[in-house]
Amino acid sequence: MPVTRQSATTARELLDGGRVDWHRHDGVQAVFPGSGVLAVTTAAGSWVLPGGTSAIVVPAGMAHTHRAHGRTRLQTVMLPGKACADLGLDAAEPRVLPVSPLAREAIDSATLEGPPEPRRGALLAELLAVELARSGEDGTPAALLLPRPRDPRLSAVVDALLADPARGSLAGLARRTGSSERTLSRLCREDTGIPFPELRTRIRLLAALVHLADGGTVTAAAHRCGWSRPHSFIDAFRRVLGTTPGRYRAGLHRPPAPGGAPPGRTG
Repeated sequence: MPVTRQSATTARELLDGGRVDWHRHDGVQAVFPGSGVLAVTTAAGSWVLPGGTSAIVVPAGMAHTHRAHGRTRLQTVMLPGKACADLGLDAAEPRVLPVSPLAREAIDSATLEGPPEPRRGALLAELLAVELARSGEDGTPAALLLPRPRDPRLSAVVDALLADPARGSLAGLARRTGSSERTLSRLCREDTGIPFPELRTRIRLLAALVHLADGGTVTAAAHRCGWSRPHSFIDAFRRVLGTTPGRYRAGLHRPPAPGGAPPGRTG
């Protein structure tokens, strides 16, 4: 896969299915979906971030790509290397961290108000690094990790679930891939490290996040994404994402920062 090298503190709007191709950065970058739902993918898998809740810190030099699920505002900030080293943000693997109100203000100021004056931009980036490190000490990040299957049969299963999360019986998916249920269950554990029901739940939650971000109700999200009873959906949402779908939906209506994303800026 071709990988470009970029260096950007920026904001851009992505439509549903919009992508930023494989690239890497010379420094550590914080990636934050101000709205919508964003998948950040590395060789290990995809971290799915609900808009407005958390950021992912991508290590310097790590190839990654972005995909929007629903209309999404992508905001990225390059973090200062010395501060990242001092604060423990220079890990070898991506880290998902909660975004505090102050961290969000720093992100919005750095990305939505036009290019900041260099000294101000440096201070905003350092403030963001401090806030992310502090929130990571005891915060619960809201993100889904979808492992990236290597086996083509399991990749086909993941694609089928993404296309129609409500129809996800193991028997039906096994027939579609020409495998037995036992083989598919074994492949899932060996290839992703999690059992099939957990993989299916994570994919259904991704679909539910998009539905809620589009204004859908909790009950409608549950039925559309494969849960027959809303309280089962609420329990799964809370277990994986640390909050209820109702609270998540309510938090989506935060007023946008003044100015909006400037046209023509890329991330």
